[in-house]
Amino acid sequence: MEIFLISLLCILLAFSLFLLRKNHVKAVQKLPPGPSPLPLIGNIHHLGKQPHKSLAKLAKVYGPIMSLRLGRITTIVITSPTAAREVLQKQDLAFSTRPLPDAIRARDHFKSSVAWLPVGSQWRNLRKIMSSHIFTTSKLDASHHLRMNKVQELVGYVNKCSERGEAVDIGCAAFQTALNLLSNTMFSKDMADPYHGSDTKEFKDTVWNIMKEAGTPNFVDYFPILRSFDPQGIRGRSSVGFGKVIKLFDGMVNERLELKKLGDSEDSTSTDVLDELLKLLRTNEIEKRHANHLLTDLFIAGTDTTSGTVEWAMAEVLRKPETVLAKAKAELNQVIGKGKMVEEADISKLTYLQCIVKESARLHPPVPFLLPRQVTEDVELSGYIIPKNSQVLVNVWAFGRDPTLWENPLSFQPERFMDSKVDVYGHDLELIPFGAGRRKCPGLPLAMRMVPMMVGSLINCFDWKLEGGIAPGDLDMEDKFGITLAKLHPLRAVATPVVP
Repeated sequence: MEIFLISLLCILLAFSLFLLRKNHVKAVQKLPPGPSPLPLIGNIHHLGKQPHKSLAKLAKVYGPIMSLRLGRITTIVITSPTAAREVLQKQDLAFSTRPLPDAIRARDHFKSSVAWLPVGSQWRNLRKIMSSHIFTTSKLDASHHLRMNKVQELVGYVNKCSERGEAVDIGCAAFQTALNLLSNTMFSKDMADPYHGSDTKEFKDTVWNIMKEAGTPNFVDYFPILRSFDPQGIRGRSSVGFGKVIKLFDGMVNERLELKKLGDSEDSTSTDVLDELLKLLRTNEIEKRHANHLLTDLFIAGTDTTSGTVEWAMAEVLRKPETVLAKAKAELNQVIGKGKMVEEADISKLTYLQCIVKESARLHPPVPFLLPRQVTEDVELSGYIIPKNSQVLVNVWAFGRDPTLWENPLSFQPERFMDSKVDVYGHDLELIPFGAGRRKCPGLPLAMRMVPMMVGSLINCFDWKLEGGIAPGDLDMEDKFGITLAKLHPLRAVATPVVP
């Protein structure tokens, strides 16, 4: 494999040098500043294993709008809210296209994915379906009992672990809860046994592997001529992951279609999302393959980001038992009562809990670069020219660690939001863990109902000690990079039920 890669890179060298020379003068005059690229590879060597950290460090040298050359691809990195406002709000349409990582080409996912489609009629139709049939306030309000049931199951699962003296893998438990919440909303059924996690772990691993492959630096993305070779095997592995998930959802769609054929009433009172999608299929407002890929998008994004946010929030809270955890328990005790689960109606009254969620999103945004953008024409940005076909990365991870924006930025301090009107809904660019503009995450309203319920209930219903007697201050907080940012070492803690 190494000889093969070296041979391909050598073949590309002459071609790349020719093109670099051809475009050098124009690019140098108009591009934002950035580190000098090496022949052939450009700045790929600057990415490292954790690009969100590497590029944040480079931005301290080259500024908040920085250019790199990743193989043949010009990449613009945005590392300030001011510049992000230009990209995500003021010139949102010009920056609204997505580049297509080769991993997303697996199983032709990019042709039907609302996350990766270009802004156009097909994309608008899928967004309309989500906004009208899935994430409306009225539909979310109507399904609040589902979320309460899933949180009850989460608390029940933690109780079972406590009875057996076992530590809880909080990220896995949160993933299972998010998975069953979505599957009940979509299909009126659980996809995982709430008390046996083997199936959940397999699905979780599949989702994470898709995210990891999509976020892994890929030679094919930097040198498109390599696409037919897939030298790192990324598209191949992604194809396996996407294949498993798409097959699962295709089976569920077919199962419901068969039930309809066997006499299930067309006037059924069922209100799940699959029934809505089947109505749209009958009226040709959506194709079956689009429905399968839409479900794939919803489950991959909805389970991984929600569970990751819960795990990071709990890790930060358990690291500070005498301050953050104590304050959270005191508020919960006062507002809803000791040992009780948090309901959606309680969230607006739990100010400190909301601050914990915001502070966790500041330090650990679910998608550190959001999803990449691309320009289809030359665009002016703050006096620079962003060349046609450049990809644009918005490093929101760096926003949360900027000392010019936040006092003591590396310290977890929910109190910083107590008297602040900053929210996570895309209005305040210094805190945009779910993005902003027309390509903001459509599942944000659901996530902001689910995460506080889960975190608040875990805090209020249990006392916690880290597994193995680890001191709170010694808890490892390293992350691992993919499209999403996961905790490198899963958070495991022993729970003791709190008596109401």
